[in-house]
Amino acid sequence: MARALVLATVCLLAAGLSSTAAQGLFGAPPANAPADKAAPAIPPAASQPTDSAPAAPLQLGSPTAVVKPFYEHVGLELDPAQRSHFADPAKSVLDKSDALRKSGQGECLDPNMALDNAEYDKTEIDKSLKTIEAAKGDEAKVVVAFVVAGNPHRLEWKFRKVDGDWKVSDLLSVTGEWALSQYQCE
Repeated sequence: MARALVLATVCLLAAGLSSTAAQGLFGAPPANAPADKAAPAIPPAASQPTDSAPAAPLQLGSPTAVVKPFYEHVGLELDPAQRSHFADPAKSVLDKSDALRKSGQGECLDPNMALDNAEYDKTEIDKSLKTIEAAKGDEAKVVVAFVVAGNPHRLEWKFRKVDGDWKVSDLLSVTGEWALSQYQCE
């Protein structure tokens, strides 16, 4: 099954299919998932190494390279020191969450949003984590799929190029049907 998934990914990349077609790789989104306003794009690389196919090298500064640390360090998206990786509307929500936390009035965001609020099992996530990137012009997205406790999760990291750098503009859970930009941290 895993080799079939890798082969399907390679075939999608080789054929240059749109990101909409690539979504089939990770399953259809729920009917009421947040709409994607970005135009379909051609995915340049998948980033999961396998025994049968070498991984495409991770390009420094690419959207996938920006996403990768959030799966290596749980809760990194809530660290104010990482705010330079974000643009509005995501940055505004994270800044408001910081202000709420500092005021002592509580938390607004879950501590493991990058994991779709699933229990953290690094070994299981590392073993199942798959990414696919699609970019067109100054917009991009990275679709991340993984399995925790037998439950599949799929998230979309949306990007916008700001002063030549890729910045996260939103994070959407296709599985959990939430978007970072929809949180009201006030």
